[in-house]
Formats: sequence, C-alpha cells, structure tokens
Amino acid sequence: MRKYICFLLIVTAASSCKQKEDAKESRDFTVQGDTISVSKESSLAGKLKTSVTFLETYYPSFSTSGVVKAIPTKYAEIASPFAGRITKSLIRLGQRVAAGSPIFEISSPEFFATTKEYYQTKQEMILASKNLRREKDLLQNKVGVKKEKEEAELDYELKKKDFENARAALQVYRINPNHLIFGHPLVVRSPISGEVVKSNIVLGQYLKEDAEPVAIIANLNKVWVVAHVKEKDVNLIRNLSNVGISLVALPGRNIHGKIYHISEMMDEDTRSVEVLIECNNTNRLMKPGMYGTVKLTDTPTSKILIPSSAVLQEEDDNYVLVSIGNNKYVKRKVTTASATGDRLVVLSGLNSGEHIVTEGTFYLNDAR
Repeated sequence: MRKYICFLLIVTAASSCKQKEDAKESRDFTVQGDTISVSKESSLAGKLKTSVTFLETYYPSFSTSGVVKAIPTKYAEIASPFAGRITKSLIRLGQRVAAGSPIFEISSPEFFATTKEYYQTKQEMILASKNLRREKDLLQNKVGVKKEKEEAELDYELKKKDFENARAALQVYRINPNHLIFGHPLVVRSPISGEVVKSNIVLGQYLKEDAEPVAIIANLNKVWVVAHVKEKDVNLIRNLSNVGISLVALPGRNIHGKIYHISEMMDEDTRSVEVLIECNNTNRLMKPGMYGTVKLTDTPTSKILIPSSAVLQEEDDNYVLVSIGNNKYVKRKVTTASATGDRLVVLSGLNSGEHIVTEGTFYLNDAR
C-alpha cells in the first residue's frame, strides 16, 4: 500500500511539472492565425536569431550517374568479310595504326571467286568498249552497219553494269579494287586511325562468315561520358555552362566535359533522357566502362539562399518565419530546392530584404 501511495505521489508530481512546463511555453508565445507573438520576458526571445534575405549568384546544379564509352566513330571492331583461314597478323597490342592500315591477311576461296568475277567483268567491259569504238569508226567511214553499232552499244552498257556491280560488291566490304592482286590473300584493313586495344588474331585460325571480331581499333583521345537525366531535371540541361565528372577509379580528380548531344527521345522505362558529354582524354586515364558521377551546372542566376535551419516543415509544405517587428513572426509558405552544403535556394515565397528567423525555429515548430 505504501509503495502504491509513493507511485501516485511521483505521477502527481510529474504531471504537475508537465503542466507547469506547458503553462510556461504558453506564456513564451501566443498564436493568432499565422502570426506568432513571442513574449519579451521569455528566454525564448533570446534563442531566436534573424537574418536579412538578399540575392546572390546561384548556380543551379544536380548530379546523376554516368559511364565512360568510346565514341562510335572512333571505335572499330575488325572482322573478316569472308570465311577463310588467317595467314598473317600485321599488328600488335598497343600499336598505332592509320586508316587503311593492314590488320591481317586471310586466304578465302569465296574472296578468290569474288575477285575473279571482278577481273572477268572488267576484261569483258574493256573488250566491249573496244568493239563499240570499232563499230563507231566503221559507221563513220560508211562501211559499217547502224544495227551492229547499236548492238555494240547495248553490249557495252550490259558489260559495264556487270563490272560496276562486281566493283560495288568489293567496296561493300571496304576492299579497294585498286589494291587487289589476283590470287593473293585478302588484306583486311582498319577503317579508322587509332590504337590496337584488343587482338585475338591466331595464325592458321579458320574464321566463319559470322565469326566474332578478332581485333579492336580505338581512338581514345576523346571519349563520351553517357549520363541519364531524370524527367524532372530535363529543363535544367538546356543552357548548361559547366559539366563536372568524378570517376570511382580516379578519386579526387576533377574532369570537365561539354555537352555533345541531348537525346530527343525519353526512355519510357527509366523516365530519363540520355546526355552525351565529350571529354578530352589525351592522358588516357578514362577507360571505357568506368563508372562515376556527373554534376551538371546551369548558367548562373540571382536567387535567395537560406540555411536549412530556417525552414519549418508541415506535412508536404515548407514554411519560414518572417519577422514583422515587436517579437512577432508570420509563417510564410516557401518553395525551396537543395543548393550547396546546408543551404536551400528559395524558388518562391520570399523577397530580398525581408528578415527571417534562421536559428531557433524548432522552438516554434509546434506553434499552431
């Protein structure tokens, strides 16, 4: 019984203290609508600090993920256009090659048949051309027949068309007919200048028509960083002044790039737009496949920046306390966005020159 009485006394005392604290808080400030009046005699008055808002230069920015990729026009996977057996390798890893440089030789019956057809059609066209000139001369000297001249013209046109088709068949595979030597193996050449970054060439290896590429040539002096910008941030990438990149593999190194292209299509699955950023890579530190963070910074503008401690949050809305004098403050709804550090940029709701509470707002967080 005695323990029960002691418990009641403790509960009563605690309740009494709580009531005194609530009474004290009610004496510290009063609320009328959106206006909070703080008593001059309360200790709370000394805990609230105000600052004057002003416009300052603000660089809108946001970050997203990015991955390094080779520029497609500066990257070539080398495969054989015909089935056959590799007879010679003409490159080594790390070697610099120019456009048109030989990569490997391959002996191919299919290539031999194609070149044979090319030479045959070329020879037939030459003979048809000679015959046409002869018929024209005969007719001009009035010893020829017009019909035979017309037949020679038709024959020449047909033979010329066959030759052009055979020549085009070679050029489709990037084979220069002027470099052909009948009976020699096919020399596969690089379509671009760059460096041999991969080589799986094996002498004597037989390649099928659909075989995987056996060498890769790339020019990595410049690379792309591919970033994906979310739908909500697309409006911020129209007038970008600066792009900063930090890669996981290169911590502490700041890399700068410029926007090369912004896709006109949005990915429906990720709700994002692909942005291609061109970067100088003459030091070859950026390797295709490297992952990192892309910080996109828009052109500067004048905005009001406030500390995050100045903002009260109620459900989905943000408020600040604007001083109207005599220890009175009005709750003002504001729209903000993250800026730098612990500061927020005010998008709407405040004007330059207004006094707002920047410290101690949490003491009034429950004011209703």
